[in-house]
Amino acid sequence: MADTLLNRMISIIIVITLLFIAGCGGGGSSDPAVTGEIATTPSEQEKAIVLSKIDKKYTDPEAHYQLGQLHQRDGLWSQAQYGYERAISFDPAHRGAQAGMVYVLGAMGDKTRADMVADVYISNTSASAAESLKLAIAFQKERMDDLALRCYQQAVRLAPNSAKVNRQIGYYYLSKGDKVNARTYLQRSFQINPNQPQVAGELGRLGVDTTGAMYKSGRDLDKMVTEADKARTNQ
Repeated sequence: MADTLLNRMISIIIVITLLFIAGCGGGGSSDPAVTGEIATTPSEQEKAIVLSKIDKKYTDPEAHYQLGQLHQRDGLWSQAQYGYERAISFDPAHRGAQAGMVYVLGAMGDKTRADMVADVYISNTSASAAESLKLAIAFQKERMDDLALRCYQQAVRLAPNSAKVNRQIGYYYLSKGDKVNARTYLQRSFQINPNQPQVAGELGRLGVDTTGAMYKSGRDLDKMVTEADKARTNQ
């Protein structure tokens, strides 16, 4: 009798255990090793998208640049360098890739080469305010402030009467907390072209009155600067 009761209890325990296991697995397994699914990180997914662009058009410089940026973000310096090299080979004036190249060379510990390459890129834009500005913005994106400032100053020397150039360097100084220089360049930009509501707003926050008569006769000289750049290029 005791043996029969013990056997029944053991059977009940086994049934309950099996039901519990079945209940836990009723929703199906989410383990990629069990389901056969391939798990990828967000970074790998982004790289797969960019690689598909390269597969469709290998000569796409922007796609190679984007791949370089993703590798750089992951600290894969050699792969990032290769991506930038490919981008520059298909577009020698790709400023983003140039700035990225300087960054990764520095990150790899080759400061001498990084400085040399940066000098070459800056020199290559020395005849164009527009290209100097593009390279400045690219260096700023990579947080290489000294190089960005060199390019901004070069752009201002080439086009001192450009509302766009003065505005951009004003924003640069503003981002660095240098309100004195920011006010100087933004004010100059607004004097050249008063039709800039955002600049007027920034100047207002910097304590500058933009309603005075000195701003009412300003002229936008950006077209003149662009034409001057084209003339230098054609010489």
